[in-house]
Amino acid sequence: MKKLLTTAFVCLVAMTTTQAQTFFEDTNGKWGLKDQAGKVILPGKYDEPINEEFFEGLAVVALNDKMGFIDKKGKEVIPLKYDDARYFSEGLAGVSLNDKWGFIDKTGKEVIPIIYETIGMGGFSEGLAIIGGGGEFDDGYDYGYIDRTGKIIIPLKYSGARDFSEGLAVVERYHKWGLIDKTGKEITPMKYNDINWISGFSEGLIGVSLNDKWGLVDKTGKEVTPIKYDNDDGKFNFYEGMAIVVLKGKLGFIDKTGKEITPVQYDNVIEFSEGLAAVNLNGKWGFIDKTGREIIPLKYDEGEYDSKFSEGLVAVNLNGKWGFIDKTGKVVIPFKYDDLGGFSEGLAGVNLNGKWGIIDKTGKEVIPFRYDYVYGRFKNGKAYVELNDRDFYIDKTGKEVK
Repeated sequence: MKKLLTTAFVCLVAMTTTQAQTFFEDTNGKWGLKDQAGKVILPGKYDEPINEEFFEGLAVVALNDKMGFIDKKGKEVIPLKYDDARYFSEGLAGVSLNDKWGFIDKTGKEVIPIIYETIGMGGFSEGLAIIGGGGEFDDGYDYGYIDRTGKIIIPLKYSGARDFSEGLAVVERYHKWGLIDKTGKEITPMKYNDINWISGFSEGLIGVSLNDKWGLVDKTGKEVTPIKYDNDDGKFNFYEGMAIVVLKGKLGFIDKTGKEITPVQYDNVIEFSEGLAAVNLNGKWGFIDKTGREIIPLKYDEGEYDSKFSEGLVAVNLNGKWGFIDKTGKVVIPFKYDDLGGFSEGLAGVNLNGKWGIIDKTGKEVIPFRYDYVYGRFKNGKAYVELNDRDFYIDKTGKEVK
């Protein structure tokens, strides 16, 4: 199996933007385009839209085993003549003819010849794109990088390659992984069993693995933590400058220097929010600050709600009922609810005796307990609710809105 894993699949959502146009499939199995109001812009015509998304204003479509591009008005701006095509990135898109790949611009002009055996799924990233050709490695391809003129910047000498992000790329050679910069300089030795390229850098750090253990390196290649942690797939996502670490079934936190701010001793933890993090030991929850000091005692019960501070309050469970406390641990809203969500825009959804309503930060009922469910939190003055098998939006007065 030919191996070329890039960040494309991870970045698809991040690269797309909110759009008025959506693809639809008609009764004949053909695809067309509608606007936000549901008006047909382009009747069903194509066999399929690739990704069903627009990238940089253009989308890949297919008909009779050929691919091309349309704009948001449904106009074919690049003819359907290619055997395969990728989405636009940094003004260029990869296209394939006769099992070779190259790049075109948005006018359809071939700016990089169609001569390569393969290219990266993500196209151009930070001015460079992955290319592949036959070579010495087991998967049949060697990988390197070209710039937007087609010049080979980094020779085809790696058995695996990932898109550039924050100036660095993850590469593989002889089953070992490392980091390179845009000149091809190896920033780390090619010694790691794995690098967490999916999550990528967080706060300037990335997870690396040796002998089934994980640690962190910075952008200079320095190992800022020992490679000793058991984090799943090397995920060290930083929130407010702190990341969760796992060691021998216990959890704790490190800061950006790699320092453990507490012993790795907790049964469960939730990431920091508004300066505090929920921690669990022996079935009880409390809160610590960024020095590791216990600010709110570990006395609260287990519950399904993801307890993070929001707008100065956090939901906690005691004796089977939910309420809210502030950052000093003071009970602000009594423990009387059966379920709830967090505060947003000064309001929170709460459940009492099987029905949901909305309260403010004083605990006052501002929208009656009449809904079957409140989904999530208020955003832009609206919340999504369910009532009698209908889902709809309400405003802060409880009025149904679009």
